[in-house]
Amino acid sequence: MQKITPFLWFNNNAEEAMKFYVSVFPNSKMVGVTRYGDGGPKKKGKVMTGIFRINGQEFIALNGGPHVKFNEGVSFVVNCATQHEIDRLWNKLSQGGKPGHCGWLKDKYGLSWQIIPTVLGQLVIDKDPKRSERVIHAMMRMKKLDIKKLKQAKAGK
Repeated sequence: MQKITPFLWFNNNAEEAMKFYVSVFPNSKMVGVTRYGDGGPKKKGKVMTGIFRINGQEFIALNGGPHVKFNEGVSFVVNCATQHEIDRLWNKLSQGGKPGHCGWLKDKYGLSWQIIPTVLGQLVIDKDPKRSERVIHAMMRMKKLDIKKLKQAKAGK
């Protein structure tokens, strides 16, 4: 069992969200659900909590009602090895949601994600501050991050 498990509070669509996330990420699966019974605050049979895994990381989802909303104060960083992976995840997660800046987006459930190339750290960290500044400046102008354009910025092109 992992020591820290993200617990996600949904209004009334936890099951739909879990199925969506499992469909977006490879090596993911639904682990199990508990359902409301006769005495619960929701309709009998409705998912109360569910456990799902995204690439080995376990999450718990709750249908808790409209009292709690997601905000950008918490986001999930997804490190992507290729532009193809960035494009695929960005397109799926932003569908019905809201693209942000610098690789951030909010999905259709209101959850914030950062779709980041794994090479970003190497591009930003440089002995020459001007190269770092060019990469950061280029990144600040992007919504979905573009590895080729970030590399070009570092090279001064």
